[in-house]
Amino acid sequence: MRTRITELLGIEAPIVQGAMARIADARLAAAVSEAGGLGIIACGGAPLEWVEDQVRQARELTSKPLGANVMLMDPQAADVARLLCDLGIDVVTTGAGSPAEHMAMWKEAGIKVVPVVASAALAARMERLGADAVVAEGTEAGGHVGELTTMALVPSVCAAVDIPVIAAGGIADGRGMLAALALGAEGVQCGTRFLTVEECTVCDPWKEKVLKAKDSDTIVTGRGTGHPVRALKNKFARDCRKREMTCTNPDDLEGMYAGSLRRAVEGDMEMGSVMAGQIAAIVSERGTAKDVIDSMVADAEALAALPLPELLAGNAARA
Repeated sequence: MRTRITELLGIEAPIVQGAMARIADARLAAAVSEAGGLGIIACGGAPLEWVEDQVRQARELTSKPLGANVMLMDPQAADVARLLCDLGIDVVTTGAGSPAEHMAMWKEAGIKVVPVVASAALAARMERLGADAVVAEGTEAGGHVGELTTMALVPSVCAAVDIPVIAAGGIADGRGMLAALALGAEGVQCGTRFLTVEECTVCDPWKEKVLKAKDSDTIVTGRGTGHPVRALKNKFARDCRKREMTCTNPDDLEGMYAGSLRRAVEGDMEMGSVMAGQIAAIVSERGTAKDVIDSMVADAEALAALPLPELLAGNAARA
């Protein structure tokens, strides 16, 4: 399965692991890269020493291409951007801002730059800045989200740019991967699907909450502050929603979200922000990162090879 994304990033399968803050570390990223995808270390909010240590650990676990994510609203984003050049990272994905001030430095260092976008207009702007590709992330995704669905966003972005597009949001198996390719994407990014793999270091209760999730079990909070986040329903999320509905001053809400992701990472499944996407409903297995990548590629290729009547017959049989 070769696309412009596999050629650009030097990977075997057009699958990128999502940059999940406080979750996507060296162990997970290295496992995804070693399995043929592109592993991403999430640097947002992390100390510089941690970023350096994680990149070095990942390099010890795999010699394959490795990525890191820079959250541009992070106060130390400029320092992280420079550090990643010094560490020789292969790919940088970005979110929550414009990478314009770092683009020349990254390009000079030979780093591929792949911003995450939530609209066709933003994708076109990133292409003008010199981005090598973009991740078009639909609102189905976990964590910080935009408004457009993946089904609507991806073809719009593909029509707006000439650089390769990676689809994200609501993709966890070969069916979703093939659908994204049919929409014009040349790769996919998955976050929620990797939450339950052996190499992911989130606590077991978080993994179990994902595995037991139904299609209606996620909720978006923070819309009133301009920073909407999708997570699995729990007491914290429901309390947030109630306060958001009655609050008249968005500034009064900011403190409510502080530390919520940390609490979830530490195992508090009721008062933490247990981020996951809507696709959690079809995540029913643990396995390894390699299991996920191998099965996604195999299933997508098998479905793509079916004549339409056989594909429809299979859908009817499942129904």
